[in-house]
Amino acid sequence: MNIQLGRSKVVRRAYGIDEIALVPGDRTVDPDVTDTRWSLGGIEREIPIIASAMDSVVDVGVAVELSRLGAMGVMNLEGVQTRYSDPNPVLDRIASVGKDDFVPLMQEIYSQPVQEELIRLRIQEIKQQGGIAAVSGTPVAAMRFGKTVAEAGADLFFVQATVVSTEHIGPEGRESLDLKALCQDMGVPVVIGNCVTYDVALQLMRAGAAGVMVGIGPGAACTSRGVLGVGIPQATAVADCTAARDDYEQESGRYVPIVADGGIITGGDICKCIACGADAVMIGSPIARAEEAPGRGFHWGMATPSPVLPRGTRINVGKIGSLERILRGPALLDDGTHNLLGAIKTSMGTLGARTIKEMQTVEVVVAPSLLTEGKVYQKAQRLGMGK
Repeated sequence: MNIQLGRSKVVRRAYGIDEIALVPGDRTVDPDVTDTRWSLGGIEREIPIIASAMDSVVDVGVAVELSRLGAMGVMNLEGVQTRYSDPNPVLDRIASVGKDDFVPLMQEIYSQPVQEELIRLRIQEIKQQGGIAAVSGTPVAAMRFGKTVAEAGADLFFVQATVVSTEHIGPEGRESLDLKALCQDMGVPVVIGNCVTYDVALQLMRAGAAGVMVGIGPGAACTSRGVLGVGIPQATAVADCTAARDDYEQESGRYVPIVADGGIITGGDICKCIACGADAVMIGSPIARAEEAPGRGFHWGMATPSPVLPRGTRINVGKIGSLERILRGPALLDDGTHNLLGAIKTSMGTLGARTIKEMQTVEVVVAPSLLTEGKVYQKAQRLGMGK
């Protein structure tokens, strides 16, 4: 639906996750017979959840535990894990500093250069413990460390930036990343993000991406939308990029998974992203709240330590339980942040969807009052959906 913003511009309405609801059909399915499996780069997982490549979310231990539980975690190759042989004292400092001193401290900590030997070591540590070695870097890191990542035996390589495109105009004389060449020559499946439009998603798939990350700015600790004014609400972004996936499959015969990345907190958020067409989601703050998470109860974005324009902040998320409780239950909280797999399976059963593919086809409606209708007491008493 196009809306006239003013005499000079017509705009399109876009929708966020909180503005939509899922509609039950004419059948239900027992949650025990639902199938949540999906695959990325030839790796099949039971839980359609990836933990974000953020220093507060994933370290070696978390990556290994998530793999054991049936999910996946991505390690940030430009974070403290690869800048410091022992990142624990650094993480302690980040957790203890005051609000006003946080950004300068981050800029100081992240001025330490990335060490290639630590990239190799972290990947090997994950592999030796039986985990999936999924790692992430910016386009600049992909150019610098791509060969090292492949030689170390990584299973998946995520190329992530605030915005990724196949065409980049840079300063004269400065090399730019050729995404098509990277996908062809890496020797490791390459997942690329982030994008929010049909055209860019299609271009990334044609370049050879094994998966496409969707989302700009909705993350709990991200401030890109406030600093840059850039982004598309997540429900619309996922649906647009899903259309590119389906058209590309018709064009090429190759299916490229869509991963909704950012703004996803509860089981209901995950279910709505899948219903919009996503194959899986990437989540940060819900995993940062795990007892095993390296953030010590805090969470911050990948762009927070930027030396020139930080686009993230540190938020206090606390700790609510183990990774296993958060992903597989049993739930002890009433707000949708425990037993995320159980929420997905129960929602699928309620909607009559036996598989992720069927879940992607359920009816979706615009419902701005979904989270507030009839919830006066929960809001007043800060319970359940009123927290």
